[in-house]
Amino acid sequence: MNNYKQAIVVRKDLGMGAGKIAGQVAHAAVLAAEKIRKYNYEWYTSWLYEDDPPQTKIVLKVNSAEELIKVTREAPMEYLTFIHDAGKTQIAPNTLTCIGIGPMPNEAIEPIIKNLKLL
Repeated sequence: MNNYKQAIVVRKDLGMGAGKIAGQVAHAAVLAAEKIRKYNYEWYTSWLYEDDPPQTKIVLKVNSAEELIKVTREAPMEYLTFIHDAGKTQIAPNTLTCIGIGPMPNEAIEPIIKNLKLL
């Protein structure tokens, strides 16, 4: 049974191509998992190894930086990872592209993401 989840929330207003979005989501997934590994090792290992299926992720969307920041107000900062692009290809340097949330228990993450739509 799945008890833990990681969520990645992506800005759709930036006009990123599919490959760029995939790269940003990958950055967020890895860095967010590493952050939780350091902050709450039990959550990390439960998500990584014990859930069935393991390593559950969900990718969601928002339509602006303001909407993304609003999502961040729903969670403690230690659960969040902010991804800013280097600006070498499609968007300006240091643009906030997405956030990673968790992995964390479903009952903790669901209130944060409940109103968001799938990417």
